[in-house]
Amino acid sequence: MWLKVIIVILFIAVLISLSSALVFLLKDMGSRSKRTLYTLGIRISLAALLLACIFYGLYTGQLNSSAPWDHGPAASQQPEPDS
Repeated sequence: MWLKVIIVILFIAVLISLSSALVFLLKDMGSRSKRTLYTLGIRISLAALLLACIFYGLYTGQLNSSAPWDHGPAASQQPEPDS
């Protein structure tokens, strides 16, 4: 349960970092400020941490996928064994 909360918080933090980078980009158009660069670096770090949490959750089984293509072919499509 806590892993899902951490993933949502990290996702929101990535969105906040991306939007603040856009604001800094628009405000600092003529100046030589590095605020945009720093916030994009923070976003990349947060995104890497987010991916690490997702992979950890999939690896440990805390997160799972319920996509139809994850279950394999249907039972009616499997060939019958020869006797």
